Amino acid sequence: MGRNCHPLLSGRRSKAEKHNHGLSSAELLSLASLCEVFLPTLSSVSSEGKEDRPSQALESFYKASGAQAPVPDKVAEIVVKRLLTEAVILIRVVLLMLSTKLGTLMLCGSLCLSEKWPYINNFSSMSLEKREKVLQKWFKNWIFTPVRIAFFILKTFCLFVFFCQLDENGKNPAWEAIDYHVENDEDVSEVQQERPLEKGIVETMYETDSTIVQSLTQKGLQVTKDSKQNVYKIKCDVVIVGSGCGGGVAAAVLASAGQKVVVIEKGNYFTPKDYSLLEGPSFEQLYESGGILPTTDASMTILAGSTVGGGSAVNWSACIKTPKSLLQEWAGDYKLPLFGSPDYLSAMDIVWERIGVTENCVQEGFQNQVLQKGCKNLGLDVERIPRNSSENHYCGSCGHGCKSGDKKGTDSTWLVDAVNHGAVILTGCKAERFILEKSDNGSTRTMKCSGVIAKALNNDIRMKFQIETKATISACGALLTPPLMISSGLKNQHIGKNLHLHPVLMAWGYFPDSNLEFKGKNYEGGIITSAHKVVSADSEVRALIETPEFSPAKFSVFCPWLSGIDFKQTMLKYSRTAHLITIIRDRGSGEVKVEGRISHKLDQLDKENLKAGLRQALRILIAAGAVEVGTHRSDGQQLKCEGITEKEVEQFLDTVYAAEGPKSPVENWMVYGTAHQMGSCRMGVNEKEGAVDENGQSWEAEGLYVCDASVFPSAVGVNPMITIQSTAYCLSKRIAESLREQSS
Repeated sequence: MGRNCHPLLSGRRSKAEKHNHGLSSAELLSLASLCEVFLPTLSSVSSEGKEDRPSQALESFYKASGAQAPVPDKVAEIVVKRLLTEAVILIRVVLLMLSTKLGTLMLCGSLCLSEKWPYINNFSSMSLEKREKVLQKWFKNWIFTPVRIAFFILKTFCLFVFFCQLDENGKNPAWEAIDYHVENDEDVSEVQQERPLEKGIVETMYETDSTIVQSLTQKGLQVTKDSKQNVYKIKCDVVIVGSGCGGGVAAAVLASAGQKVVVIEKGNYFTPKDYSLLEGPSFEQLYESGGILPTTDASMTILAGSTVGGGSAVNWSACIKTPKSLLQEWAGDYKLPLFGSPDYLSAMDIVWERIGVTENCVQEGFQNQVLQKGCKNLGLDVERIPRNSSENHYCGSCGHGCKSGDKKGTDSTWLVDAVNHGAVILTGCKAERFILEKSDNGSTRTMKCSGVIAKALNNDIRMKFQIETKATISACGALLTPPLMISSGLKNQHIGKNLHLHPVLMAWGYFPDSNLEFKGKNYEGGIITSAHKVVSADSEVRALIETPEFSPAKFSVFCPWLSGIDFKQTMLKYSRTAHLITIIRDRGSGEVKVEGRISHKLDQLDKENLKAGLRQALRILIAAGAVEVGTHRSDGQQLKCEGITEKEVEQFLDTVYAAEGPKSPVENWMVYGTAHQMGSCRMGVNEKEGAVDENGQSWEAEGLYVCDASVFPSAVGVNPMITIQSTAYCLSKRIAESLREQSS
């Protein structure tokens, strides 16, 4: 394929690959039988309008089955590796029940009965048609919803694995049939070859206990080996946990102020030449929990970056300044003058310039063409969305890393500034706890933080790192900062609460290839270059409508499953199906106190705003000329648009609402998405109002600061990158001033 990339992002698998999921042969047989239902072998599928695609590719896709190796084993591995313990137990119990006749009778009822001996079949012995009917019933079952969740999770993982898997040539045979193409090296005119952070990076995956001390010392760090305590002691001025929008900015500001900075990042370091743009390995290496991170009730699926650069390395480039109304709210209602200060406004301008924001787009991608045309036909306002890239940036794959290097994440901006001023970045290294001790200096804070204990994720480094500092900064994001603080012994009531996620629902519209007005495919072009605001009668913004990056595996996961043939027919429309996302500023909130255990609840206003946004998105798609539109509700809610009247459109829109999640006792349900996390360690005027003060310092521990989106008092309501970086810039400036005063 001409694809040169980092081995971790290649997705290549050995023919002798072993699986260690631990499922029994009986469980695996049940799982394979389920996977076959989700993705069955078909004799044919209507290929009307797909005449331009090779018949061999279509035939191969028809014959493909989810039961084919290694899909069931891969699904089992994800279940065991990524899910919470109770979810693993639930799924294994269901699989075991389906492997027995009695259990199958309990879950499948009369559909498993036969006129011949042995009269009752276990699940794998049932016909494909009957197995499909079983799953169709369970997806509508609103009484025993935990079982429904188990089937939904397995459906999700099966389709995710199928569309992510690669053959020995680094391709997925289904891609040609669904008209999907992954850029290879020849498609990218100029790929940056240098490693901008080389002078300051220490990658633990290449180190051992015999080499790590020398590698750290060569970067200018004071390191001593303490065999008694089984730690490497590292002395520096500031340690920062996380390298994303918050940590990257803080590292640059503090290193530029003359502080010796160490950044620890559990993810790995990749540069443009390393990226493969392949979904499977990119999710595994660049995202938290391999891109598979649901809330505890499975109602939301969460995307969060986990690599050097954090979310800025994989986000969709949207740069929106903090709304003035929000700054007034935070400064006034929350009594936090920072957000009403000239310093904050100046910080936004500095951030804007440093990450190279541009406000025009030379060539629009397919989905943004649709959004703009639909708004124009309805007489609606549509706004240009600035991006931290050039105006010529035509890349629909930045969610898998920017292969051209055009997008300016912290890994190519702020962190470069940091290493140029002596900062050291330690990758593949996970913080375990902050070093806290009782404070005896008369401060109102009862504890003092003197650093962090961390461990390498490479088993060749058995000793831990004890990083001793003057200031410690948590910048590992709103999902990980609270669990780290709690596991360190902090008890402020706000830590882990007030989690906001900017919940997302999506509408889709199909535009056949015969529609020549819109050029390209849904995975081509800038991801977010325009947006429409849905406003109330009193001009309050209710929702923001944008366009997403939606590669095949992600598409298949959100796509409602009605039957095997319906799903394959839907996937054949993949490349010309435009999606519009509805984002809201959630008033409801959630919790994250233990790593990976995330909850969130929408309030009634959130649901009303999502409904308003979803209905508006459908109107836009219809106005743009879609031949059919729909939502991702579990019943496959959709409308054929040809010859439709305005009255029929409104009747359809009246049936559209923000449904509950799969755990709720309802027949029709939805799964929400989210890629923005904030507020879980919020700033407050005192310890009763927040977990940190206006300088980002913990109300409990002196010298411990937070510089990420978790300090936000509430949800932002727009893509938060500029707000995170501007806040981190202000806070780190204050930390630098405090350290300067301490040393003088």
